[in-house]
Amino acid sequence: MIRADSSSPLPDHQRIVITGIGLTAPNGNSLREFRDSLLSGRSGVVPYEIRYVGKTLAGLCTFDERRYQSRKDLRRGTRAGSVGIYAAQEAVADAGLDWPNVDPASVGVYLGVTEHGNVETENEIYELKGYDYDTSFWSHHHNPRTVANNPAGEVALNMGITGPHYTIGAACAAGNAGLVQGAQMLRLGDCDVALAGGVSESVRTFGIFASFKSQGALAEHDDPARASRPFDVERNGIVVAEGGCVFVLERLDDARRRGAQVYGELAGYAINTDATDFVLPNPQRQAECVRLALRRAGLVPEQIDIVSTHATGTSSGDTQECVALRSVFGDSGKTFFNNTKSFIGHCMGAAGALELAGNLLAFRDGVCHATINVDTLDPECDVPGLVLNQPRELERVSYVLNNSFGMLGINSVVIIKRI
Repeated sequence: MIRADSSSPLPDHQRIVITGIGLTAPNGNSLREFRDSLLSGRSGVVPYEIRYVGKTLAGLCTFDERRYQSRKDLRRGTRAGSVGIYAAQEAVADAGLDWPNVDPASVGVYLGVTEHGNVETENEIYELKGYDYDTSFWSHHHNPRTVANNPAGEVALNMGITGPHYTIGAACAAGNAGLVQGAQMLRLGDCDVALAGGVSESVRTFGIFASFKSQGALAEHDDPARASRPFDVERNGIVVAEGGCVFVLERLDDARRRGAQVYGELAGYAINTDATDFVLPNPQRQAECVRLALRRAGLVPEQIDIVSTHATGTSSGDTQECVALRSVFGDSGKTFFNNTKSFIGHCMGAAGALELAGNLLAFRDGVCHATINVDTLDPECDVPGLVLNQPRELERVSYVLNNSFGMLGINSVVIIKRI
């Protein structure tokens, strides 16, 4: 199952590998279904209507909420919790763990989120309006629904996990940050199995739609499937989406001991901060984050086969990231670039984890999925190696680099190595 690799300077108990992946995305409820959608060009963006904002577009998930939860669980919990539970349960099954015999105290849950609690508070206030704002009708479930650790806590409750759990608030860099946190805890010996990734219930809050709309950054298009169009000269904003992706992370020696499948090894990562603006990205800091991840992995840019871009479909965001990419990778022609948001919209806290997962099967099939919906490439987004509209077969894929950036200037980069 796992080939020996003597090139790593780390001992096996410090090498972190991905042995399971569970997810729900607007265009797939399993890794295989998600990957097939990315290779066939199938979008998950659909018409959507939400209070106060009205008709808009969104990326909506269709997973079976009752697969791992009762009706009572669903009434009491949150959508983000349900997304996390579904993805975590699927990841554990995919990893082939003998779950009943895994020590629950040895498992940690580390889930990234962009924001949490907005949906629940908005709903309570909306319902309270019908009772002339009499707070005696306020739900007693509100506090456990809105505490910051909720999504990871719901996973721990559902799965009987007694090890550490918490969420990582890292804006739209959170999916990568969850994976990084899980890897760090494994290396510290804080857990033996880490369930790590990101979740989002953002489509349930009108506030995020209203805010993007007020910024002129909410995507519009007559054809919902073509609304998310990073790098296209006619792009006009973000498609808000929900989703979740959880990775099972283990130390390499533990994975070898049980003969586990391995999707890839964490080769390097970096997180830094622009410290320049609330919203506008800083390409210099983004480039520094990519270079730091490469240095920690002991790699040069030419060794990266696929870069999964963060680009959201906004004018400034896409062009600034492309400035950063050109400064790091130049025009060697050895690295290829794609974008997953063009298929599913922006899954916020889940974006980085989902976008990484969507590219990991390239280690097996050798295909770089495309960025779709690019009719006319914006000249400012012209990066050598950008894969547009049709997948591209590569000779071999050994390294995938995943960019994920967020508001308040947080940048995260993860590099996964074929093993």
